[in-house]
Amino acid sequence: MKSLVSILASGTLGIVVVGLLIFVPAGTLNYWQAWVFLAVVVISGWVAGAYFLRTNRAVLQRRMPAAESRKPQKILATALLLLWAAMIGVSALDHRFAWSTVPTWVSVIGDVLVAVGIGGLTLVLAQNNHAAVTIRVEDGQELVSTGLYGRVRHPMYTSDIFLLAGIPLALGSYWGLLFAIPCLVVLVLRIHDEERLLQEELAGYREYTQKVRYRMVPLIW
Repeated sequence: MKSLVSILASGTLGIVVVGLLIFVPAGTLNYWQAWVFLAVVVISGWVAGAYFLRTNRAVLQRRMPAAESRKPQKILATALLLLWAAMIGVSALDHRFAWSTVPTWVSVIGDVLVAVGIGGLTLVLAQNNHAAVTIRVEDGQELVSTGLYGRVRHPMYTSDIFLLAGIPLALGSYWGLLFAIPCLVVLVLRIHDEERLLQEELAGYREYTQKVRYRMVPLIW
């Protein structure tokens, strides 16, 4: 019961923080793109949360906010968090000062991309219940090489691509898309460091990299 309360509290706090990152820079609550975006995030999150509450609560516990134990990942995780926050904040400022004009249909596409990204993350967690916020190898952890992991080695980061493209568009901003580039750079650095750890500590991972060539995007990288 205590862990369930912690999970619900963490999810609620996350939505509140995202809401503040949007509405404070926007300077208004009259921002329909933001409300639709938040609805997509909340509904998608509820669906995923309800599924894992019924099937595997350990997955939700592993996705609870936690600090990285390794210095390189601490730096990269902090940089990524700041870039995500900046993306949302700048998108909201774009709405406030009308730096760019995004048609309604483009914002809707952005919401669809966000839903696809969250759906992808949910599928990844369903296929690999050891996926966690922090980069680590747990005792008894087995290599997952089927499903999405049979396509790319880091499908969780593949899902992030949809979010990077979708969030600014959903919030009605083209300027926010600029942050997708440094975010992708950080994700690439994070993957390189993560793979060094996995090759050292996860049995069979080195052979897996020979079987599944692409890390994040099929046929590209």
